Amino acid sequence: MPGSSRDQAQATLKSAQDKLRQYRSGNREQDIAQAKASLEQAQAQLAQAELNLQDSTLIAPSDGTLLTRAVEPGTVLNEGGTVFTVSLTRPVWVRAYVDERNLDQAQPGRKVLLYTDGRPDKPYHGQIGFVSPTAEFTPKTVETPDLRTDLVYRLRICGDRRR
Repeated sequence: MPGSSRDQAQATLKSAQDKLRQYRSGNREQDIAQAKASLEQAQAQLAQAELNLQDSTLIAPSDGTLLTRAVEPGTVLNEGGTVFTVSLTRPVWVRAYVDERNLDQAQPGRKVLLYTDGRPDKPYHGQIGFVSPTAEFTPKTVETPDLRTDLVYRLRICGDRRR
């Protein structure tokens, strides 16, 4: 048995010498590789977190007033889901319709006056920005049922800031 104790002591000495050599030469390659892998994993997690933050930032298409919040903070949504309803302050525009007999007067760029029920004596100034090239049936939201069967052309009238 004395030989086995000696062998054990020699093995312990060799192990201690190896550890001493490793400490003197710096970290082991395995430790360095493990630290590099941990660093790369942490960098990947940071990049994913930054991407998630970027994807969760909502930017309105224009200045406006927040009307409603459709969901609570922290809610997970599907792509295209409504989060807020915003009333845009620019550009202000109106969708209008013109019948075929008046279509020749509805040219893009033409200045128009917009009258509303709330301000019948103070029209808004606007300019025709778009005229649909194809006719469609009058929308169901038109108040007079006898006009709903007429074919009309959709207009987009951009409002001026002056009143």
